[in-house]
Amino acid sequence: QVQLVESGGGLVQARDSLRLSCTTSGRTFTIEAMGWFRRAPGKEREFVAAINWRGGGTIYADSVKGRFTITRDNAKNAVYLQMNSLKSEDTAVYYCAASTRGGGTMFAVLYDHWGQGTQVTVSS
Repeated sequence: QVQLVESGGGLVQARDSLRLSCTTSGRTFTIEAMGWFRRAPGKEREFVAAINWRGGGTIYADSVKGRFTITRDNAKNAVYLQMNSLKSEDTAVYYCAASTRGGGTMFAVLYDHWGQGTQVTVSS
């Protein structure tokens, strides 16, 4: 099993920045990719960004491309989401997820382990 814990959420103003962190523990050697997803009030969960755990390749949702950056620190078994130029529509609960099935993917079904989520609220 892999355990994930997110942190770094909060209340910010539009155009501010925020960095989310996700620390992992347990069978971290099984991780192939990490991703961030979010669920806004009244909406479906959506993909935000993903990173390949070994090669470092990244993919992003079009809505965050150019504003958000996903990075990893293998030594610390952690993944981060730097969010710049935040907009009110970025308000959501953000979830960290780990995939043991390979690659970096935008499909939630391919992620095996999930964190509890951290709230990000952007006021306009």
